[in-house]
Amino acid sequence: MAIEYPVSRPSMTGAELAYVTEAVTSGWISAHGSHVRRFEEEFARYNAVAHGVACSSGTAALTLALRAMGIGPGDEVIVPEMTFVASAWAVTYTGATPVFVDCGDDLNIDPDLIEDKITPRTKAIMPVHVNGRRCAMDRVMEIAFEYNLRVVEDFAEAHGIKPVGDVACYSLFANKIITAGEGGICLTGDKHLAGQMAHLRSMAFTRNRDYLHKKIGYNFRMTALQGAVALAQAERIDEILTARKEIERRYDEGLDGVDGITLMPQRDVLWMYDLRAERREELCAHLAAEGIETRVFFKPMSQQPMYRDPVWPGLNATRFSADGCYLPTYTDLTAADQDFVIGRVRAFYGAK
Repeated sequence: MAIEYPVSRPSMTGAELAYVTEAVTSGWISAHGSHVRRFEEEFARYNAVAHGVACSSGTAALTLALRAMGIGPGDEVIVPEMTFVASAWAVTYTGATPVFVDCGDDLNIDPDLIEDKITPRTKAIMPVHVNGRRCAMDRVMEIAFEYNLRVVEDFAEAHGIKPVGDVACYSLFANKIITAGEGGICLTGDKHLAGQMAHLRSMAFTRNRDYLHKKIGYNFRMTALQGAVALAQAERIDEILTARKEIERRYDEGLDGVDGITLMPQRDVLWMYDLRAERREELCAHLAAEGIETRVFFKPMSQQPMYRDPVWPGLNATRFSADGCYLPTYTDLTAADQDFVIGRVRAFYGAK
């Protein structure tokens, strides 16, 4: 059966088309178009941060942040077990080593386990706000201060939560709260870090562009076409967050008390509606037959082939990964659509 209710779908009901048309007709479709700068300014303003550096993806954003901090071979970065693998890959791309810390019941990094993983080689902590739940940042920042560590926040799944670390990194992939199709952005209050990230994302040209490159840079630029879409989305972020919060409320209300379903803790913002499900694979197959797409939780980082560690079977992240899944979560999901999804879940578990 065709998928009628995908896990995610972008909402393009604002000025997206108008801004893309402006970019195309202006002739400035590369990174030098005005829409990229306007998006950087708008998103930084919304988050009450001084500087925004747009780039080509969320992974690129994390890589730029780490490189701008001088993190490289021989260094270690604390990374959560429960995250998308790109969080760890960004560390590996710099030549540094990701060191994994298990999650708590909210799926976020457990701050009580961080200190045991800190060594003289540790240079930064990378908290990831999983599925829109804010990490315990007061404690993370306290640990970072005590050990003189940098903090790179991964906000790929949590647009709308205000950052407090040295750099906040966002993905703008098509399934994110706001999107540009592809893209990312780094936010920081540190002018030097912002300058370094902007320098590195654009081939590390010198000021006079004499084609003598003194360090290895990247082609991580955001195009004006992406910037045009991102700007229009950023202008609607409060509207989008409000709509998604209502989706969370309806799911919570409709699924509360269903035997076989464990609801997850409340989210600060809704990226994906996550839950734990008995007989998960059977449930997902049942929903797929009804045209409803689902996704399972991330695998723990210590289970990934390039980072495999024998500790993974006993982790909280492994336990959640074994039975967690997402239901369709997108801004334009109607109440009737959601009632259908809820009804099919309830029917699977024999709930009236």
